[in-house]
Parts: sequence; structure tokens; C-alpha cells
Amino acid sequence: MRILIGNHIDPAIRARTDMRAWTQRLAWFARPGDVLILCTEPDRAFLDYALTLTGTGPGEVTVLTTPPGRHGGMVLDPESLTDPAFLDQVRAALRPAGGPQAVGEIHALWPSASVARFATTLGLADRMPGAAYFAQGGAEIGNNKANFRAIAAAAGVPTVPGEVCRSRTEAVAATCRLLDQAEAVVVQQAHNGAGVGNQILLAPDSRLATDHVGARHLHHLAPGPAGVAAYWQERWDWASADGRHPVVVAAFAPNAEAIYSEHYADDSGTCPTEQGRLHYVGRRLSHQTVPLQDLAPLLHARLVDGGTRLAEAYRGLGYRGHLSADAITTPDGRIYFTEVNAQVSGSLHIYQVIAHRIVDTSARPARAVVEYHVPPTWHVPDGTAFHQTLADLDLAWNPATRTGVIVSMPIAPSPDGAQFVFCLAYDPATGHEELFARLGARFATRPQDAFDPAQHVGLVTAFSS
Repeated sequence: MRILIGNHIDPAIRARTDMRAWTQRLAWFARPGDVLILCTEPDRAFLDYALTLTGTGPGEVTVLTTPPGRHGGMVLDPESLTDPAFLDQVRAALRPAGGPQAVGEIHALWPSASVARFATTLGLADRMPGAAYFAQGGAEIGNNKANFRAIAAAAGVPTVPGEVCRSRTEAVAATCRLLDQAEAVVVQQAHNGAGVGNQILLAPDSRLATDHVGARHLHHLAPGPAGVAAYWQERWDWASADGRHPVVVAAFAPNAEAIYSEHYADDSGTCPTEQGRLHYVGRRLSHQTVPLQDLAPLLHARLVDGGTRLAEAYRGLGYRGHLSADAITTPDGRIYFTEVNAQVSGSLHIYQVIAHRIVDTSARPARAVVEYHVPPTWHVPDGTAFHQTLADLDLAWNPATRTGVIVSMPIAPSPDGAQFVFCLAYDPATGHEELFARLGARFATRPQDAFDPAQHVGLVTAFSS
């Protein structure tokens, strides 16, 4: 049996609001006998749905909820894991299986120091891979984009030209140097995900296309060094989280495509687990596909090789678990790595469980999996309406054909329409666009140009650190 913990990035590193639905993707990883720890009572319909698809009976797992703590149950409060009353609940849940010593592994979505304390308090520090590293704040080290650039340089992995800045003065100078060589630069917060913490700075006369890239914010600079200085006067506090973290300033690569290579690190070494592609529409993460298709074999090999070098470097630091090496490929055939997410990324459930176990993308006939974000142009009132539409359009998951839609997370009703993600298994020879368009014809009710990507940062965009 295992203890699975549905937490998210520690609020002390980056504050999040409501992560209740997104962290319930933990259900995809559950096996019979496991104990699942969540910040709130799960959506029982979704839990039963996910467990049924993975072959685990709904009664074969135990679900515990932590005390609401400082965040009212919207996010798992790290301190709640060692609340004495909650620890008693955990011990009671483990007793029928033989007590704490029956636990084979403790596995968290975010490898927090609080999880290491939880494991130690239960006498199970040896059941959390990398516990000593994580207990000393290793999660922040491994998920910091500024640290990534130093680690990548040490590992000999290519990154786009850029600099790590620890003051507004450094940021101004770095931006000016990079703009001497490029029409635009990308500003990256050390901790944020799915492009929400990125901003593209365009030279005043730039006409570069930017809708395809993962940067939620866009800024046209005023002319000259004064324009750069004015920008940083206004945005340094945002970029640095009020001076708490360094900031990355890097050259913008026009017409690049986002790809990734995921790996697993344990005491014996590392191994690649899957590669995929990220697709952006209007600078908003739209969908991702696995397995990785339409990439030249040489570039694919370079992606896996660079990802392996990074995985080995992070393993050398003490990291244990799944990690994602994110990269871009440019029109001239180059690959540059952009960050490492040393945590359970938003891709793991897609390929490890849905693609590999449920759809079985290694079988014949060929199948691939894409996970879509519900676009801001759609209005899905609730889960009942979505599942009914799947049935009406004959798009529900069909194990006989190994095609159809699998909902990846709970669908929480909202007056503005539910925001969630869903997977679509499809025949790669025919593609997924027509199937997605059929859903769009039912739910698309709002014009695309009515939405500013910077204003629509849903809870399902939290894919990275």
C-alpha cells in the first residue's frame, strides 16, 4: 500500500487560490489498498469514474482529508499534515493493513518539506524517496527556473541566451544586452506555470507573432533604454515576487514549438518515461499530445539525451521521482531547454495512466492521446451536461475502439462555465481536430476576441512550478 498526497506548491513559495479540483487528479495514480490524502472531500462521481477506468474498485482506496488550515481547504496547508489529530486518523486508516510499516511508499504531487516531516513523524522517512533532500527545501531548489539555468549549464544542456537577474539594475542591463541581438525577450518568474509567470517584451517596431508561445503577458516597450528602465520600474516586484526570487531574462525564439521529455529518477539511476508536445493558442496553453509525433528522429534523440542529462544532474542533487525537462524546437532545427519541473507534472497522469494503461498507445491499431483545456470561448455548465453531450455525439470513451473522451479532473459548475481538462484518445492517422470541433460546435458560445489571455488564468493552468 502507498500513501498518496494531493498537495500543490507550498504557499510560502507561491500563493495559489483554489486547487481542490486540480489536485484530485491524484485519483488516477491510486491502486487497491492505497490511502489518498486531499485538502477537501473529493468529488465522489469523479473519484468513482477514475478508479473504475483504472480497474480499482471505489471501495478499495481510503480517502482522508486534512484540516482546512490557513487556506480554508482550498489548498492543502502544509502544516496540516502533522496536525496531531490528523496523524491519528492516518494511523487508524493504516491499522487494518498492519500499521505504518505496511506502507511501501509515500508519494506527493509536490515534494514538500512538510511531506518529509509527515513521513518522519510516522516513522516512515525511508518510504519517501529523497526525503532527506526534500526536508531541506529541495523542492524549491529543483523547481526554480533561475537554478535551472545554472544546472543546465553545468550539465552541458543548451538553453536560449539569457541571464539570471537578482536586482532591477541587473534586469535592465540584461534586457538591453539581449535586445541588441533579438527583437524580443522573455521575462520568467522563478516560480509559476503554464506561461502565467512569463512576459514577452517586444521592441517598439517588432511585428513578431506571439500567439503560439507560452507567455501569458505581453508588453510593447517604449523606445530606447529609457523604455526598458520604465518597464522594470513597474514590473520588477511582479517578476521577483516582491524581491523574494531571482528573475530570468532570455531571448525570445520566434516560431518555436514547445516539447518535453519526462524522466524518472531513483537511487539506481534515471530513465526516460515519455515525450510530448505542448500547443498554445492566444498565449494560453490549449492542449498537449502524447506520444510525441512529427519530430525528426535526430531532434527526438537530442531531446531525450538533454532530458537525461538534466535528470542525472537533478538526481545528483538528491531529487527522486518524476521530472519533466521542457524544451523548444526552432525552425532551423535547434533544441533549447527552458525549465525542469521536478515534481508530478500535469503530464504524468496523461501518459502514465490514461495513455499507457487505459488507452494503451503501444498497441495496434495506433492511438494517441491529447489533453485539452476547456477554451475560454466555451460554456460548459456542469459535468452532467458535458457527459450527456459526449453520449449524444458518440464521443464517450469506448474501450472496444480505444477512442473517445476521458475527463481528467472533476468538473466544478460555475456561472461563467466550468474550467477543466479532458483527454481525447484518437487515431493519429485522422487526428483529433475534427472530434474537438464537434464539441466546440456544442459549447462555443463566446467570441475569442472577447478574452484577454492575461485575465483568464484558470486553476487548470497549474502545470509547473
